[in-house]
Amino acid sequence: GLAVCLMLVLDDGRVALGDCAEVQYAGVGGRGPVMTPRSVLSEVQDRLRPVLVGQEIGDFRGTAEPIDALDLSTPVRYGISQALLDATAQARGRTMAEVIRDEYATGVGIVPVPLYAQSGDDRYTNVDKMILKRADVLPHGLINTVEGKLGDDGGLLLDYVGWVAGRIGQIGDPGYWPTLHVDVYGTLGLIFDRDLDRVAIYLAALAARAQPFRLRVEHPVDAGSRRAQIVMGVRLRGILRERGIDVEIVADEWCNTFDDIQAFVSAGAADMIQIKAPDLGGIGNTIEELLLARRAGVGAFCGGTCNETDVSARVGAQVAMACGADQVL
Repeated sequence: GLAVCLMLVLDDGRVALGDCAEVQYAGVGGRGPVMTPRSVLSEVQDRLRPVLVGQEIGDFRGTAEPIDALDLSTPVRYGISQALLDATAQARGRTMAEVIRDEYATGVGIVPVPLYAQSGDDRYTNVDKMILKRADVLPHGLINTVEGKLGDDGGLLLDYVGWVAGRIGQIGDPGYWPTLHVDVYGTLGLIFDRDLDRVAIYLAALAARAQPFRLRVEHPVDAGSRRAQIVMGVRLRGILRERGIDVEIVADEWCNTFDDIQAFVSAGAADMIQIKAPDLGGIGNTIEELLLARRAGVGAFCGGTCNETDVSARVGAQVAMACGADQVL
């Protein structure tokens, strides 16, 4: 993973920060090419610096939206918008979340957002850590291959989800009721040949293993394009409803850009949308999309990437709180 760290020096000597970063899976799933620091630095020097030097810090939206409309790459738009939000917050003596809440009239109180923890490949030891730290949503699981993680018949994942549910009962505090959320990277479509009836039967079995906890499954089938992914999501959700199978479907791949997210939300193609801030350029777009999902009654998942920095992750947490997201990665 690579990042370019931007620093805006304010006229009173304070420094505002923003980091140009991108998702771990850049270049796939409908995303643009992988970032190179050299090209980012060139954009910053040639296009950004002349526009920003001497710029007055007023409201965040009024400053950031014209910058986001410039011919800049997605990582640059992402990084500079963070720095502009930080600069606005510093100038006003407010938190970034308060600035967003007020400028976008989000209508929510700024309170902690449910935290979704990601296990990586160490999916057993890290689950114990998540349980002991009372993570609100767990474990992700990184189920990105059939062999060794899902199983040819899905049996490995069934056993794993059952183990997670049991482990919460064994070592979790009384009253601790997290949501189980697993990301399967389209692998259910591989073992069931994209047959949604068979996928639904399997999801019912998975939900039974997750009991007594609520279950979300991210990207069960990869349909190969945005349009096909939306059609598949609508059909699968319909089958689950008809059969009374209580599993929430989370959209991820092929749902990256501003237009993608609007299309998924309007079609009702998922119960929850992972809104990956690094994919959207300026964070004003992330704010708008989180609010769009929430107002449409769709789960608003403020995502990021395990390829981010502490600076961009902190901004993501502020955005999630200000927008009343249902969970933050």
